[in-house]
Amino acid sequence: MNIMNVDYTTKIPNNVNLSEDRQVLKALEGWHPGYMDWWSDMGPEGFQQSLVYLRTAYSVDPRGWAKFDYVRMPEYRWGILLAPQEENRVIPFGEHYGEPAWQEVPGEHRAMLRRLIVIQGDTEPASVEQQRHLGKTAPSLYDLRNLFQVNVEEGRHLWAMVYLLQKYFGRDGREEADELLRRRSGDADSPRMLGAFNEKTPDWLSFFMFTYFTDRDGKMQLHSLAQSGFDPLSRTCRFMLTEEAHHMFVGETGISRVVQRTCEAMKDAGISDPSDIAKVRALGVIDLPTIQKKLNLHYSLSLDLFGSEVSTNAANAFNAGVKGRYRETQIEDDHRLQNSTYPVLKLVNGQIKRVDEPALTALNMRLRDDYTQDCAKGMLRWNKIISLAGYDFKLTLPNVAFHRQIGEFKGIHATPDGVLIDDASWDKRKSGWLPSSDDGDFIASLMTPVTEPGGFAPWISPPKVGIDNKPGDFEYVKIET
Repeated sequence: MNIMNVDYTTKIPNNVNLSEDRQVLKALEGWHPGYMDWWSDMGPEGFQQSLVYLRTAYSVDPRGWAKFDYVRMPEYRWGILLAPQEENRVIPFGEHYGEPAWQEVPGEHRAMLRRLIVIQGDTEPASVEQQRHLGKTAPSLYDLRNLFQVNVEEGRHLWAMVYLLQKYFGRDGREEADELLRRRSGDADSPRMLGAFNEKTPDWLSFFMFTYFTDRDGKMQLHSLAQSGFDPLSRTCRFMLTEEAHHMFVGETGISRVVQRTCEAMKDAGISDPSDIAKVRALGVIDLPTIQKKLNLHYSLSLDLFGSEVSTNAANAFNAGVKGRYRETQIEDDHRLQNSTYPVLKLVNGQIKRVDEPALTALNMRLRDDYTQDCAKGMLRWNKIISLAGYDFKLTLPNVAFHRQIGEFKGIHATPDGVLIDDASWDKRKSGWLPSSDDGDFIASLMTPVTEPGGFAPWISPPKVGIDNKPGDFEYVKIET
């Protein structure tokens, strides 16, 4: 079988020869009805019978891997897709550096691998649950289609992790796969595993921030797992990254279009001060200071996803050859890190200072630094839009100590500039840094759906080009009436 192409003749499309792996095929077919029930209950609300112009993977060849066509979301062909196997691949880091990559789970690393796969798997359905009501307030059919593309691909990424659990982890894996369908984002009794995935996504600006910042954490984690010595996990994550790129594109261009529209409206109205919030809001657009507050919230929530800055769990996973660093094979060092150090931001005697820690235990900090650098690229583009419009305003990433619930800065208060403050000052000033209920109410007031082809809500600009190079008035979603 050509590993590049996907077999669509079975109920579960795949490029892993499922038809010859009867035990796993049976387990996945047993899981399938529960998945469809979950999708029906927790997937996009109100649009399950609409025809959506979606891309579906038919190959894992990077030169051409997807086709576009109208499909109803419950009929989308979720499948098991692994990137092509690299011949003679070796483990690129840790104590097993240079040894042949594992095709089966090593017994001593079984629990660690299972947990990493479950955590990654848990984030995928969580974001679908968080976004399930957004379709009702979509600013255009173009945006509605992008939301649904993100949703079906998060569903496919869940399938990707469930395949690994079912094939390689026996009864434990089957139980974990069932649990992935039982948990619910924000549920008091059975929440999702990571904090950011239990937050609400109440409006489209939140969705764009989520796909920019939180999906970018996903990108960093997938890159690290794509280095894994466990080859099926590596190959799974390599193909997931191909799909994940579109999710971050949705976030980056979405925020760009919100910023663009706000600047155009301010200019047309002759408003010279972007911080004159009342005047800007009266134009029916989202003011730049409120965009900054949303950015502060989503960036800080996403930083927490990296865990503690200093972590023996991360060191153990690296040593074991289970989870590497971002672009591990491009780093010029010994890939073992036994004598290396890495600077970590810590709270020392009431001050934020850089402290050299063993590089092995500072892996989360390093990955978070890579993430921050990656986040900064989009900021440059947004700020260019603002400066080209002639406004003296810059969107910025807040200090890493700001609004943190996990790690070194948990339990303290800091301003977005990194100045430590007491509880009373925080309570007094936090509504200037994080979205208030009034901000939320204002944004919600703008969230009226636009469903005619080529139409866009007045708070967001049209995209420069359509998906699949379609014209501006293309009917991306045929809504059932």
